[in-house]
Amino acid sequence: MQAPNKKIMDLETLLKWRENLRTQGKRVVVSNGCFDILHRGHVEYLFKARAQGDAMIVALNSDASTRALKGPTRPINDQDARAVVLSSLYFVDAVYIFDSPRCTALFEAVKPDLYVKGADYDIHTINQEEKAALQSVGANICFIELTPGFSTTATIAKIAE
Repeated sequence: MQAPNKKIMDLETLLKWRENLRTQGKRVVVSNGCFDILHRGHVEYLFKARAQGDAMIVALNSDASTRALKGPTRPINDQDARAVVLSSLYFVDAVYIFDSPRCTALFEAVKPDLYVKGADYDIHTINQEEKAALQSVGANICFIELTPGFSTTATIAKIAE
């Protein structure tokens, strides 16, 4: 069994890991997000995403990019804590923390076989720059149904009650 912190990779390590999988003919899935307070919806979504391939990279928004997307009170958990929790899931093979608002450069470097996003998005509502990067590297794009009733925003609201 691999220690969770060994799954948290810098870009150089991630690219070597990815190239090794490519030479083995393995299908790599990528998903991304803030994953601020990991809940059942996240876990079920990530499990379904991983089932689409042989290995999965979770691209995790850094603290700065989470604040830019979610506002000044987020994240609740810092990027290191979120990365350890994600990497402790047996079906997550690699975690990469990215600082930019978008994953465009990561997609171009990693060249995933498949990109998975929740079905609260569709091909028209995902970021078009990211979509173009994914298409340029030949990645398929897939949308997975989310577990109803679970969200970080709802969890925070419940805690605040």
